[in-house]
Amino acid sequence: MLRGNFFRGLGYLGEGFHLIRQPGLRLFVVIPLVINIFLFGLLFYFLGELFGALIATAMGWLPDWAWLQALDWLFWILYGAVILLMLAYGFVIIANLIGSPFYGYLAELTEKHLTGQEVSTDDGWTAIIKDIPRALWREVQKIVYYLPRAIGLFIIGLIPVVNLVALVLWFLFNSWMMALQYVDYPADNHKVSFKALRQLLADTRLSALGFGLPVALAAMVPVLNLIVVPAAVCGATAYWVRENGATRN
Repeated sequence: MLRGNFFRGLGYLGEGFHLIRQPGLRLFVVIPLVINIFLFGLLFYFLGELFGALIATAMGWLPDWAWLQALDWLFWILYGAVILLMLAYGFVIIANLIGSPFYGYLAELTEKHLTGQEVSTDDGWTAIIKDIPRALWREVQKIVYYLPRAIGLFIIGLIPVVNLVALVLWFLFNSWMMALQYVDYPADNHKVSFKALRQLLADTRLSALGFGLPVALAAMVPVLNLIVVPAAVCGATAYWVRENGATRN
């Protein structure tokens, strides 16, 4: 039985956009934003080239049936949506791999803003530098979790007709990954393992999917995806405080 509240989960990203405007949090929004602008430009260029090659290959696999050939526009849309989803989370992976120490501290500051309680005794840049190895290792864990599942869905997505189901699975999977990606920052600040975090989110899966869905959609929109990352960190911290406050370590 699925537990949680999907509609409550939807509200956390909006709260995150409100939180990033708070004076004490702005600096740790601006620095990653500059990094994200540079990364997105590179990633958009290379995945654009990959997209053209994949479409040509996939269409070449179609049998020479008139009704299938007449639906080539539909396959363009489906394959394009899959690539866009890959771009969305691919951008998130790279941006978070580089910006993870900043985001961990941003989650600390956000939690202090929401609860009035200190999460760590370290301050500012000391905390960021100290947490770099741990933050990078957490990002690697998320990538290892993501890649085999993404590859499986991508292969399914290349099969004509079957890719109709794959597109729905991609949206669900990306929503789950976005929740897992960002709630990990406050969870890591509380020394909750990645495995334990997955179980915590699974216990309130509807709330997690509700939070992850708008993040996944926003990550697909150029320009908006540049500022959604810090907003998602703040929103995920609000999620952590309210959804898992009673059970966190």
